[in-house]
Order: sequence, then C-alpha cells, then structure tokens
Amino acid sequence: MDTAQETIQKPEAKPDTKTSVEVTGSVALLEGLIAEGTDVIFGYPGGAIMPIYDALYDYKEKLNHILVRHEQGGIHAGQGYARSSGKVGVVFATSGPGATNLVTGLADAQIDSTPLVCITGQVFAHLLGTDAFQETDVINITTPVTKWNYQVTDAKEIPSVLAKAFYIARTGRPGPVLIDITKNAQMQLFNYEGYIPCDHIRSYRPKPIIRKQYIEEAAKLINEAKKPFILFGQGVLLGKAEQEFKAFVEKSGIPAAWTILGAGAIPTDHELNVGMLGMHGNYGPNVLTNECDVLIAIGMRFDDRVTGRLDKYAKQAKLVHLDIDPAEIDKNVKSTVPVWGDCKDTLPLLTELVDEKKHTDWLAKFREYTKAEVEAVIEAELNPTGDELTMGEVINQLNILTKGEAIIVTDVGQHQMVACRYAKFNNTRSNVTSGGLGTMGFGLPAAIGAKYGAPDKTVVAVIGDGGFQMTLQELGTIMQFGADVKILILNNRFLGMVRQWQELFNEKRYSFVDITSPDFVKLADSYYIAGKRVSERESLVSSLEEMLNHKGSYLLEVMVTKENNVFPMVPQGCSVSEIRLK
Repeated sequence: MDTAQETIQKPEAKPDTKTSVEVTGSVALLEGLIAEGTDVIFGYPGGAIMPIYDALYDYKEKLNHILVRHEQGGIHAGQGYARSSGKVGVVFATSGPGATNLVTGLADAQIDSTPLVCITGQVFAHLLGTDAFQETDVINITTPVTKWNYQVTDAKEIPSVLAKAFYIARTGRPGPVLIDITKNAQMQLFNYEGYIPCDHIRSYRPKPIIRKQYIEEAAKLINEAKKPFILFGQGVLLGKAEQEFKAFVEKSGIPAAWTILGAGAIPTDHELNVGMLGMHGNYGPNVLTNECDVLIAIGMRFDDRVTGRLDKYAKQAKLVHLDIDPAEIDKNVKSTVPVWGDCKDTLPLLTELVDEKKHTDWLAKFREYTKAEVEAVIEAELNPTGDELTMGEVINQLNILTKGEAIIVTDVGQHQMVACRYAKFNNTRSNVTSGGLGTMGFGLPAAIGAKYGAPDKTVVAVIGDGGFQMTLQELGTIMQFGADVKILILNNRFLGMVRQWQELFNEKRYSFVDITSPDFVKLADSYYIAGKRVSERESLVSSLEEMLNHKGSYLLEVMVTKENNVFPMVPQGCSVSEIRLK
C-alpha cells in the first residue's frame, strides 16, 4: 500500500452533532483507542511520547497499560495478544531507539499478517530533519515492514489517522501499522468533535471481488480429481473461517495438511488432518504433494520452507489457490484456477458446488507414510529408551496433561519444530509462533501478550535456552503485572537448529553454537517467579503437573539430550520428495 501521506483523505462522514470539546492530541488519541475497543497497551515511555503518557495517567481505569522491559518485548507482546484474541494489538514507544527497537517486531508482524497499531512519539515538528536528540526517520525506516505508516504533525489529524490505522491493520490481509506523532501534536489543543471509525478508504480494497466463474472452475477440477490434497494456512484463522473450512473438508473428504501458522484451523486429531507441511513437517504430506493430481491451497503463500525446490514442486498437479491477497496468487507457484477473496466468503460457495466424497484409498496412502514415520522417527522421539529426555516426550506429556486445550507459544529453533509437530491443538488460535521471520526471542513476550488476549486459557511458552536469553528481561513484566504464563525451557545447551545444520551439512564443524546459560531457576527466583529444573524421566510428569497447577507464573527448565536432531527434514535446495527420515 502507498505510504505517502497524500493518500490519506479527510473522512467525508461528519459526526451527527456539531458539539466539540477542546482537548490535546494525546487525549484524542486515547479516546480513539477506547472507541476502537482497546483494552490493553504494551509500551515503554520516553521523552518524545511523554505527553501521551501524561494523558494516560487519567485513563488508568479505562486503558490497561503494561510496562514492558524493552520495546521489542512490547511489540512481541502485542503480536501474542493479537494472535490469541483476534483483535488489534496496540504498542507505545518513544522516538529514536524506542522506535527502532520496534523494527524486528514490525517485520515479524508484516510477514505473519498480524494486526498491530504502533504509536511512536517523535521530536517537535520544527526539529524534524535537524538530527535532534533521539530523532530518527521512523517513517522511512519502517516503510518496508509496515502495511501502512503515517507521521502526524497536527493534532487535528489524530482522530481520522487513528481510525484509518485500525481499519487498515485489521481488514483484508492484516498487518502492522505505525503512527508517528510529533510532540507538538501530542500537546496541541484543538476542537475535538468525536471519533468516527473508518469503514472505507479510497484506493484501498481490502477484499478482492469474488469471481464466480473461478469458483465453478475450481469445483470442476476438485470433483474430477482422483487424488486431491488440501494445504491450509493462517488465512483460514485470519478470516475466522474455521467452520467454513471444516465443512468444505468434511464434505469433499479431501486429506488436509497445515503450515505451522495454520495449525488449529481444524483439530489436530481430525480424521482428515494428515499433518504438517514443510522442512520439518510430516513424511506423507511432503512426499504426496508431488503425487496428488489437484492441489487446493487455502490461505497460504507457498513459502520456501513449504515448497523446497520450486522447479520440482507439484509439477504433476493442477493448482487451485484461494487467497485474499492477489499478490500471493502466482507469486511462487503458478495456479490453474485462482480464487481471489476472503476464504470465509469463497469457501461456502465452493463447498456448495463440490461433490460429497470419501477418498478412502488416497487417504490410506497418507496413513502408510504416517506408519513409516512413526516407526523411523516418532516412536523414538516420544517414547525414548535412552537415559536422557527428548523434546518430543516433553511435548507429548504436556499434551496429555493439557488435553490439547492450552495455547502453546513457541520461540524459534528445534523446540519450535518439535512443538509444532507434536503439540495437540483442539482449538483455533492455540498455536502462537514466529513463522516467516523466525525471530528468536519472540516466545516469552508473545506468551505474555497471548495471556492478556486469552486470560481464561492456559498459556505455555515453550522456549529454547538460546532464544530465552534474548528477551529474558520480560520476566520483569511478569513480576510486576502478574501474567500467569507457564515457561517451559527445553535446554539442550546448544543453539540446536544451527548445530543440526552444522552436523548434517558442515561435517560437525560446530562453530559458536555451544551456548552457556545462567541458572534459569535462580534467575526466575530473583524475579519472584517459582521454578524448578528436571533432568530425570521419573520426575517429568510430576514437574509438568506442578508447573500447570501452580497459581501464577512458573518456570520449568527441562534438561534434554544435547545432540538430538529434528526429523523428518527436507534439506535446503531439495525437493519435498527428497525428505529425509534420518
């Protein structure tokens, strides 16, 4: 989307009443947030955003502000909140380093389609371009990693710009929006006539027009298929189309596999859910992608970790691609029939036209590959016979205790792949992870945000010993505000995923992956968080029970085997058919 300020149009609609009240830009901003249904803000104050924080002092009963310990922690918390709640996450940061500390989270939210509205303070307008203290050109810095951004220098713009920000963030393919507000605009008094939510922006079409012809062509291909295969991604969750998707899958009888961000769109144990796609996905879904005759992609973007070598990807199949973002159609894999539109709207139309079938023989082939994977990989991972604990058996025991009802938040690395492979998800929005960007340090702050977004759910942060040390300062946020997050550190004393690649592809030349960690249990205790370390199998289940049953946050460090690898694996540069079981 064009990020030039000229694209912002004055709203044509006017409030019904002409009455107005004189307020500062800061007050207008907070009133707008309340009107948008904001119930929590993750932020960190500073000089250039101080007027907003001064106004916030009088809004303590209406807006819950969580003081994070680093702006990156704040934006990851905003992401976790958005992902678990389905609402827009709101983040505050000051100018300069405060704003630049948001960049990683913005990039993560942009690639994973997470709706955020980030408010940054900025120096006085007359100081812009003078290299003033804590001045950075946040608009140009963040343009590549936001869906839209805008700099406000006049308080009168704040209500309309904020309304557009929320509309852009949540509609169409969601994403992060940043509003940079100069200090003078925060302090400026103006006649405030109320807040008008935005429902239209000229030149911005969040949903493409559905072409019924393509729906009919897609249905014809599906009905004629002998070996159809569904690939589903986060677009199903973002479109709140879980029921529509389930109806389509069950009527068509087609096996369905998920990307890591699509997990939970249908329950893990659903009879037509055949597993995970991708580099560390399940054996059958990867191999049979290159044997199906019709591939139906729903709300997924054919990321390289899913496709492997594009020149050897599903060349035998005809492709039906459903996506709300026309830019994703034909971007990586050429479609036979493109179906533009929100899958909540397109799936019922398609379901109506597809034949009710049971692809029994085709589904049985997936079961055969599952059996082979269980024998070669899964059995040893979930039920090891060695002395040391494995990541898989920890996740398996967690499944048994939570019954697939918990929200599992993962960081990035081997533990992430193991959790995504083996965790059970009975409900939508239960898998919160950093997908496209792969941001180490995401897990802990995202889990804090996820708990605020779903306060009635058990939230478990599964994190490696490396990623945990990138944002462990957010233990201070838990300490101060009491977020009931269960922290499960799977400690293999390595940067495990990098080590695995060095073992397999660099002749075990372990270069700077042997990481030394502090005593995590003592660290948690210093933040008044209960904790425990376990390394014996006999103590695993009771320790997990203690963590889950504890009132308040809890840190459980599980010492797992050092040099275990995550398999299956599609080596980089290989076809999905060349997936390795060992």
